[in-house]
Formats: sequence, structure tokens, C-alpha cells
Amino acid sequence: MPVKVSKNIKSPKVAAVFQSYPQKIRPKLMFLRQLILETAAAIEMVGEIEETLKWGEPSYLTSKSKTGSTIRIDWKKKHPEQVAMYFKCTANLVPAFRDKYAKRFRFDGNRSIVFKLDEKIPEKELTNCIALALTYHRNKKLDPKARWKMIQKALT
Repeated sequence: MPVKVSKNIKSPKVAAVFQSYPQKIRPKLMFLRQLILETAAAIEMVGEIEETLKWGEPSYLTSKSKTGSTIRIDWKKKHPEQVAMYFKCTANLVPAFRDKYAKRFRFDGNRSIVFKLDEKIPEKELTNCIALALTYHRNKKLDPKARWKMIQKALT
């Protein structure tokens, strides 16, 4: 499924944030970044993704198509053995992820999916969650089953 996307970071500010992470953290965050960009590239309606900083964290927005909700990724010193993917907490995204993937992911409230550094990320399931976020403004009013069905159709 994933379309190969350049690993180069265009924004010097975003690149500087990635460089500021400890060396053992960077590969996991770069993997999450790549998965977001590849998922966006695979969904025609999403279009170009803007990579920027929000709250000092690498953030991914559907600025042109306006189909999605912002996705952020980050590592925090207070939780040195984990990274997280953040979503707008007032959106119903994380509750939707929890309903579908309660046994596949760890969640922090209604704002993030948390990954330990030493764990393998369930790529297919996370791709579905990213796709739901990137198409949020097109699916937020659908019932849960229809939302996930829309995502499966968009990813094929």
C-alpha cells in the first residue's frame, strides 16, 4: 500500500527538532513520520501534507484539502522510553481508535497513541488510524462502521 515518500525534511525548523531528539529516539519518530506521509500519499482526497511545528512538535496538516485533523508526533523527556502520536483531543479520533484497536495500542486519554521504543508498531492498524485522522472532516459524522469502511475504500 504505502507510496514511497522522500525521507528529506523540507522545513529547517522541523529538521532541527528531529536532530534534537536523542539518537535512539529518531528512528522510531522517523518511522511514524514516514507512515503519516505514505498514508497521506495513498489517499487521493487528502492531497499534499504540510509538515510544520505545532507546540514545538513535528505536525502534519491537510492545509490544502482541509480533509483532516492535525497529527503530531513527539518524544518527551519525562517518558524517555516511549514516543507518541497525538491527535486533537476534542475530536472523536482516539475514542474511535480505542473502540477498534483496544488490544493493539496503548492510549493516553483522548489525545494519543503511545509506543514503547522496543516494540514493533502494528503498521496496518496504525495506517488505518492515520487515514481516519487525515480524512476526519469527511468522516466525523458517519457511524463508526461507516467511518472505517470509508477508510478501507480510500486505502485501496
